[in-house]
Amino acid sequence: MSRRMVEADKKVEKNKLYKTKEAIEILKELKKTKFDESVELHIHLGIDPKQSTQIVRSSCVLPAGTGKTKKVCVLAKGEKVKEAEESGADYFGSEDIIEKISKGWIDFDVLIATPDMMKDLAKLGKVLGPKGLMPNPKAGTVTNDLKKVVEEVKKGRIEFRNDDYGIVHCGVGKISFDTEKLVENVKTLLETVIKAKPSQSKGEYLKSIFITTTMGPSIKLDSNEFLKKK
Repeated sequence: MSRRMVEADKKVEKNKLYKTKEAIEILKELKKTKFDESVELHIHLGIDPKQSTQIVRSSCVLPAGTGKTKKVCVLAKGEKVKEAEESGADYFGSEDIIEKISKGWIDFDVLIATPDMMKDLAKLGKVLGPKGLMPNPKAGTVTNDLKKVVEEVKKGRIEFRNDDYGIVHCGVGKISFDTEKLVENVKTLLETVIKAKPSQSKGEYLKSIFITTTMGPSIKLDSNEFLKKK
């Protein structure tokens, strides 16, 4: 075992459920890398991911941001293009942007579209879908309120969706963030995941929650910390 793993093995009790603050403090203490590691949550949900009615997909604005600057591209027509520009979008347009994307250009992190652009954008589903960039009403990226959504993305808005195993993987900031800010981000995300619970999902919803960093150990959180607030 590496020295880092030996230290982690001493600090993290395998069968213990940790409170968020304590877990983050341990991850900070174990950090040995020179770069600013990302902090991630891995949430195993009690859903059947094969059922379309049990897909968990939503978005939220992390109070302390993500620690990353996201490039935003907006597809709109007429006056909405001007609104996109004034809201701070990095790229904006309509047919011209669609043509660029069709030729392989994807120099953005988030794609937002007004409802009237979705018909033209549909042909790029096979290109944008696998990359998770296709605008979607449930994720809030199909909207006429461009100013609000663009500003939220710039402030720290994130989108999440469960994978084929019913697990949500999501970044909640950087290890350099103050502990309290990371705790706030974690709680905001978990509250949103709980609110997004499908009505068809029965039994235990939050099966397990793990918090980790890019190079650190995984620490299991106590789900009751979040369920009590529900």
